[in-house]
Amino acid sequence: MMLTGSSKRPAALTVCSSTRRRRTADDADAAAATQDSLWASLHEDIVDLIGWRVLAGDLRDYIRFRATCRHWRSSTACPHGRSIFDRRFHPRRWMLLPEGHGIYPGHGKLRGFVRFFNLSTGAFVRAQVPLFRDHCVLDSVDGLLVLQRDHDTAIRLLHPFTGDILDFPPLETLLRYVHPGLLGDKWRYLRDIMATSINVSANDVVSLMIMQRCMTRIAFATPGEQRWRVSIWDFKELYSPLSFQGKLYVLQMQRAIEMYMVPDVLCINPPQMEGVEPLLQPPRLIAKCPARTRTSDAILYNLVECNSEILVVAMIFNSARPLQFSVYRLADLILGRIVLLTSICDNALFLAGGGRNITVDSKVLPTIVGDTIVFLDNGNRCLAQYHLSSGTLSPTSDGSTAGYFIPSPCSIFYHIFTCCFPKYWNKGHIIFQGKLKNWRVKGKWRTGLLSIA
Repeated sequence: MMLTGSSKRPAALTVCSSTRRRRTADDADAAAATQDSLWASLHEDIVDLIGWRVLAGDLRDYIRFRATCRHWRSSTACPHGRSIFDRRFHPRRWMLLPEGHGIYPGHGKLRGFVRFFNLSTGAFVRAQVPLFRDHCVLDSVDGLLVLQRDHDTAIRLLHPFTGDILDFPPLETLLRYVHPGLLGDKWRYLRDIMATSINVSANDVVSLMIMQRCMTRIAFATPGEQRWRVSIWDFKELYSPLSFQGKLYVLQMQRAIEMYMVPDVLCINPPQMEGVEPLLQPPRLIAKCPARTRTSDAILYNLVECNSEILVVAMIFNSARPLQFSVYRLADLILGRIVLLTSICDNALFLAGGGRNITVDSKVLPTIVGDTIVFLDNGNRCLAQYHLSSGTLSPTSDGSTAGYFIPSPCSIFYHIFTCCFPKYWNKGHIIFQGKLKNWRVKGKWRTGLLSIA
């Protein structure tokens, strides 16, 4: 017969085991407390140095770092109040996420929140931005949102994670500079911004440059001014603008036949605001794009930022061969060297043509393929990706979309591609979903911003 108590441990042994576990737990707690005390007692200079290294990665990590304890918070610089004036606090790789399903920033279902995602880490975060009740987004620069206030068209620069705001002149002061050859409502063109650039001078003067399709001059201003200033020089045939480290980089054709000409790479420096009359110097030539190797090739060039440097991407058309891409570093072209890149470090370049070109790290999103160029393939009617290493072309995960009207739900590819077109950011729609219609929400203040529904 089996004894019911034979498998149980003696009472004394149970007490000893329980006591040993309590001691082990107490020792672990004591060790953890000692470790926490050691971290909390770090010299403030060391904490400050670590904080700046964390900030070099991402602003949100820096905010979490400062929230660790009171000592770390007091030993590091607070971003609030200075997050626009100090470029280190700019949320550089964060983008406003297009929600789709008609849910635009300020929609009641969002309850004052909007979502952002990071192109380098794949992280998503919700931020409360009550300004969207009477503001709309026109652009983004270094992760800062360029807003228009509805009732007076004032331009406002917002840091979405700290709430810091800088006020710039009303957009309506640029109406008289809209090209006279454009027909219809001038507001239709004025809110279509090609690029925005922000610069902070050594004495903390913030200046903003805006490049618009409807004007032949660059607009610029500082906070508190009553109206926008414009360059004294005109520009023609400028395209693919890129904001980089406070400057604007653009491509310029000598003639209008873009695909058969080799463009120049120009740099527009930030305005000089210290003088009596602020000036914007004319663009200066810094490089020339690589020439065609075959006379039968037609090439369209684009500028895109990748890993803190500028790349020049050539889309090569030839009726006798499949579509090809070539990628070069602008730094090499400036030195007169033509070095063809076969790898972009597992990144994916999203080329939007007339929109904004962006880079996404493929390691953080499983559906993004590294060393590829994502673009709209008009011939095959799909969003396609070109593989740099093999030179092959394939559709993205959604495949062919006849007429470009993709079904819902769609993959992250289309959300990211929508980020390339600022005029879609306010609409709560994904590009290629539905037919073009006029903006129906607060149309009195936002005439000219197209919507899809």
